[in-house]
Amino acid sequence: MKFLRQLLDSQHENFTTGKFSKLYPIYEAIDTFAFTPGEVTEGNTHLRDGLDLKRLMVTVAVALSPCLLMALFNTGYQANAVLFNQGATEIAGWRGALFALTGLPLDPANFISNFVHGALYFVPVFLVTNIFGGLWEVLFSVVRKHEVNEGFMITGILFPLTLPPNIPLWQVALGISFGVIFAKEVYGGTGKNWINVALASRAFLYFAYPGEISGDAVWTAVDGYTGATTLGVVPLMGMDGVNVTWLQSFAGLIPGSMGETSTLAALMGAGLLILTGIGSWRIMLGSLVGLVLTAGLLNSIGSVTNLMFEMPPYWHLVVGGFAFGAVFMATDPVTAPNTQQSHLFYGFLIGFMTVLVRVINPAFPEGIMLAILFANCFSPLMDWFVVQQNLKKRGVVNG
Repeated sequence: MKFLRQLLDSQHENFTTGKFSKLYPIYEAIDTFAFTPGEVTEGNTHLRDGLDLKRLMVTVAVALSPCLLMALFNTGYQANAVLFNQGATEIAGWRGALFALTGLPLDPANFISNFVHGALYFVPVFLVTNIFGGLWEVLFSVVRKHEVNEGFMITGILFPLTLPPNIPLWQVALGISFGVIFAKEVYGGTGKNWINVALASRAFLYFAYPGEISGDAVWTAVDGYTGATTLGVVPLMGMDGVNVTWLQSFAGLIPGSMGETSTLAALMGAGLLILTGIGSWRIMLGSLVGLVLTAGLLNSIGSVTNLMFEMPPYWHLVVGGFAFGAVFMATDPVTAPNTQQSHLFYGFLIGFMTVLVRVINPAFPEGIMLAILFANCFSPLMDWFVVQQNLKKRGVVNG
């Protein structure tokens, strides 16, 4: 690290006022990523605390680590389980060649084998996301002549976790490019986007290439294998012999998006976000209440034609990506309301819309993505109502 520090210091003048000044954002990004920024606030005109953007992003990244580990393990576990039951002894393609080097069996009971097999699917998606998303971030920073900040760090983790293991890598590059450009950079960059970038990227793929991001054939990392997700299975339980337990769904040992299946992993991350004050517990609680009340209402109404009405609230909590979305997406400080009084209503709207989309509209079996994007649109309006209410209490006339 000392060598890197000396190297960066020796090139500082070249990138600030010298021949490489146009590339200063790239130099600054490397410098501040590896070391604490050298500039400090001076004087008595600023309120300061120990939390900056880098620390915030690192904390969220740590909170995401249980979901990240679960993405590696469960992706490999689901694939190994299918191949083991089929009597397969090897994997085709370049993944098979790399896996063969490890000497590990295709056995779902082998802990390390599950991690390695899952990594062969998750790591390429993660790398493509960060390479292409990072390139757009740097390009816009160079054009605008401002620093490359850490805003993309969490998007680069969240987006891969929301994708199926079999998604083509070119679609990953296209999806994250759309999100970074049209959901953030066109509005001015980090902190100025009004919708969640990772969800905008996923929504683009969802509607542009539904065959590769939805349906029963995309959730397990085995070519040609079809297996329904828990959202499609639970309403049929007891009717066609499907055996999926609530604890399996809670732990995340089910087919689905690589990092969204485990409610347990999301709750572990939620604990850290709440403890550090980075994630709003009010939004999480509001989402929970909205989902439980809406699901309970529809469950009590019932339907003879739509079996999703029969899904009880406790199942809604552990299927799909609800927990992941409520903890990591809904609490995004940029797209969520700024006023704490709005957080419960904002969360309630997300929980309500999640169940409404899942149950009422059979074309969209998962609802948390659309629910959060929908709520993002109302975030400024919620803040406006809270501000107006406070002004009225203080007797201030808003001209």
